[in-house]
Amino acid sequence: MTYDEWEATASVAVKSDPTWKVEAYRLGLFAGASAWSDAEILIRDPRGALVAGQLMRSAASVAAQIAEGYGRRSAKDRVRYYEYALGSVGETRAWYITIRQAIGAETSEARMSNLLSLTRLLLTMIRRERDKPADWMARSREE
Repeated sequence: MTYDEWEATASVAVKSDPTWKVEAYRLGLFAGASAWSDAEILIRDPRGALVAGQLMRSAASVAAQIAEGYGRRSAKDRVRYYEYALGSVGETRAWYITIRQAIGAETSEARMSNLLSLTRLLLTMIRRERDKPADWMARSREE
């Protein structure tokens, strides 16, 4: 399944959520959906079954942490959750390196490409939030 195929299946309710506008959130949701598909392959082999749960937890955590951070009022809180998401991306990447043989090189490369895009976006989001002055919200209300 490609990102475009996956996105076409997203419901109107999901797409109406303000968090949907955040590209990293959408890529994180896709990472979770991809991990679900890959876990179905992994559980057929006892060795893969051990990894499937770890893969699912780390991949599903990415979008969840982004959503949690997006709803926070302070930049410091947003950064904290975006950093958690970044850590989950790193963990998910490590699991995909581990299972490359089980899911195939082409699928593995597609997953790694998505995770690389997520890493870049999260690093940018973190940097942008850290660069905001501490009182930016108070100033914007005064204007």
